[in-house]
Amino acid sequence: MNLRKLSLLGAVVCFIAVFWFFDLGQYLDLDYLKAQQQTLDAQVEANFGMAAGLFFLFYVLITALSLPGAALLTLASGALFGLLGGTLLASLASTLGATLAMLISRFLLRDWVQHRFGQRLKSINQGLEREGAFYLFALRLVPVFPFFLINLAMGLSRLPVRTFWWVSQLGMLPGTLIYVNAGRELSELESLSGVLSPGVLGAFVLLGLLPIISRKLLGLFKARKVYAGWTKPKQFDRNMVVVGAGSGGLVTAYIAAAVKAKVTLIEKHKMGGDCLNTGCVPSKTLIRSAKMAHELKRAEHLGFKRVTGEVDFPAVMERVQRSIAQIEPHDSVERYTDLGVEVIEGKATITSPWTVEVGGRSLSTRSIVIATGARPSVPDIPGIELVTPLTSENFWTLREQPRRLLVLGGGPIGCELAQALQRLGCSVTLVQRNQRLVPKEDPDASEAVEASLRSDGIDLRLGHEAQRFEEVEGHKYLVCKNKADQSDVVLPFDEVLFALGRAPNTSGFGVETLQLALGAKGTLETDEYLATRFPNIFAVGDVTGPYQFTHTASHQAWFAAVNGLFGGFKRFKVDYRVIPWATFTDPEVARVGLNEQDAKAQQIPYETTRFGIDELDRAITDDAAYGYIKVLTEPGKDRILGATIVGAHAGELIAEYVAAMKHGYGLNKILGTIHVYPTLTEANKSVAGEWKRAHAPAAALRWVARFHWWRLGGARQS
Repeated sequence: MNLRKLSLLGAVVCFIAVFWFFDLGQYLDLDYLKAQQQTLDAQVEANFGMAAGLFFLFYVLITALSLPGAALLTLASGALFGLLGGTLLASLASTLGATLAMLISRFLLRDWVQHRFGQRLKSINQGLEREGAFYLFALRLVPVFPFFLINLAMGLSRLPVRTFWWVSQLGMLPGTLIYVNAGRELSELESLSGVLSPGVLGAFVLLGLLPIISRKLLGLFKARKVYAGWTKPKQFDRNMVVVGAGSGGLVTAYIAAAVKAKVTLIEKHKMGGDCLNTGCVPSKTLIRSAKMAHELKRAEHLGFKRVTGEVDFPAVMERVQRSIAQIEPHDSVERYTDLGVEVIEGKATITSPWTVEVGGRSLSTRSIVIATGARPSVPDIPGIELVTPLTSENFWTLREQPRRLLVLGGGPIGCELAQALQRLGCSVTLVQRNQRLVPKEDPDASEAVEASLRSDGIDLRLGHEAQRFEEVEGHKYLVCKNKADQSDVVLPFDEVLFALGRAPNTSGFGVETLQLALGAKGTLETDEYLATRFPNIFAVGDVTGPYQFTHTASHQAWFAAVNGLFGGFKRFKVDYRVIPWATFTDPEVARVGLNEQDAKAQQIPYETTRFGIDELDRAITDDAAYGYIKVLTEPGKDRILGATIVGAHAGELIAEYVAAMKHGYGLNKILGTIHVYPTLTEANKSVAGEWKRAHAPAAALRWVARFHWWRLGGARQS
C-alpha cells in the first residue's frame, strides 16, 4: 500500500475512532434531538446560513465515513429546515457524501477486495454490466441493502463517478423527500396524542409503502421500456406456453397443470428430450452392460471358474432402446394430456412476447418458458468431411461394433462412453487437450479416473490437440499435436466420437426476433428469476445454464413455472447454492459444493477431512474397496462447504451431503445419525468421525484422563 493510501486510511480511521471514542452517536438519537429541538430551532432562526452550512458538512462527513445516523439526519433536516429546505440540504449532502464514500472505497479497497472477494461480488458486477446505471437506480429506489453498503460496493466496481452521482441524486430523491416530510411532521408533535394525527400517520404510511411503490413503479418503467414496439393482446388463450419437452419443459408444464393453469407444451422432436432419448437413460443402460462384461472377466477373483461371456453388441444396443421404451410412457404425450397439459407436436416460433406460432396456429399466452436444450458440439476440424462424426445424439443408432474407436474429449461424457465401449470390446483411444481428465474435479479424482481407464486398456492421449483428419488408402487417421514436445502424433481409427461439450439451442424459434441476449457461452441470458429481458419470458435447462444437468433443469422448472404464473404478486430467485453432480465412470465421481481447486481459486479458507473407502467393511465384501470421501469444512467448524466422493455408488452416497448443505447441518449431525451396518453409507459417518477426532478438545481430554486415573485409585497407587 503506497503512502497516499496509508495517509487516507489513517485519516479515515482517526475520524471513526474519534466518533466512537467520544460516543458522538449519542447526539444522533431521536430522543436527544427532540429534547434539543427548541435550542436547535433558535440557532437556525438566528443564523440560517451558518446552521445550514454546518448541518450540510456534518451530513456529508457522516455519509462519507459510512457512520450510522444518515437516516436520522434526514429526519432532522425536515424538522429544522422545513420540507423544501430540508429536502434540498439532505439530497445534496447525501449524494456528495455517498460519492465521497464510493471514491474512498475505490481508492483504498477496490484492487484488494476484487482479488479477495471477487466471486461474492459477482452478482453486483453482472448487474452493472447488464444494466449499468439502471441497476444502481434500482438499488437506490428500492432500498434492499443499506445505502452505505451500496456506496462501498459501487466503489469496488468500474462505474463512472459522474454516473454514480446523478443516478444517486435521482434515485435517493423520493426516499429523501418522504423522510424529510416525516421529520417535519414529527417536529410539530407537542403530545403523544399527536402521533394519531393524519399528517404523522401519513408520513409513516409513506415510509412503509416506499419500497413497495418504488418496486412497482420501477417494474412498470422497465416493462414499458422493454415492451416498446410490441402490441399486447387484450386477452389470452393460455396462461403459459412451454417450448421444449425435455426435463426442464416437462417439469414446468407439470407444475403449471398441477396449479390448474392452462398450459401448452410444444415439442418438435421427441418427448423426454436428450435425457430420455440420447443422454442419461441410454448411456447408463450401456454402462450397466459394460459393467457386466467387466465383472465376467473378473469372475475368478470372486470365486468362479470357467465363466465366459461374449458381448453381443447389437443386442446391447437393442437393450438400450428397450430401456428408453420402458421409461418413455413417463414422458409421453398421453400422460401429460391426462395431467391437463395441452401437448402440441411441431416446431414453435415465438413471434412476440405473448404469441407463439406452431403448425399454422397462433397461440396467445401470458408467459412463455423456453426449454429448448442443447446439442453436442462438433468443431470444424480440417478434414472432418472425411468422417461421419458420432455424437451422443446419433451414437445410439449404431448396431455394428466399432473395432477402433477414437473419442475426442475427456469430460464426463467422453470418459463414461470410452470406458463402457472399451469394456464391451472396442479398442478405444481417448484424446484430451488438457493434461488430465474431468478437469473440473480435483487432481486426485482425475487421477483415479485416469488410472481406471488405463487399467481397462484405453489408450489415453492427454495433452494432445486435434489438428486434422486424414484418409490414406481407405484408412482414417487423426493427426494431433502433443503439447508437451510439439510433435505430431498420428492415430488410426474406424469411428470417431465427439464428446466436446454441448452448445445451447438458441436459434430457429424467435430468439433473434425478440433480440434476446446471449451470454459468453452462447446461452440465453436470464436474471435471478430466470427471466430474459422480457419479464414474462423465461428460460430453463441447458439453453440458459449455468449447469447442464437434468436435475438442474428440473430444479429451475419450479422457479420458472411459479414466477411465470404468479410473478405479478411474488417472484422467487433461483437457488444454486447446492448443486450436486456425478460422473458415472468406474469409479464414480460425485460432488456437491466446493472442491479444493475451486476453494483455492476463490481464496476461501477451508479444512479437508478424508476417509478411504478401502477401509469400509461393506466395500471390502462387495469387492469395491477403492476410492475415498473428501469433505471441505470451515476452519474449526463442522459446516460443510463441499464434498467429493470417488468410488462405487458415489452418485447415491453424495445425497447425504446435499441434504446437509441444503438444510444447514454439519458433520456432527451426520456423526450422530445411525447408519445401517454393513452399508456403503457408513463411509459418510466415518468421515464425520475423522473430523471429530481431529477436533477433539485435547486439554479437556487430558483432564478426563486424570479423572479416570483418580477413579482407579491412582493417587494411592503412586
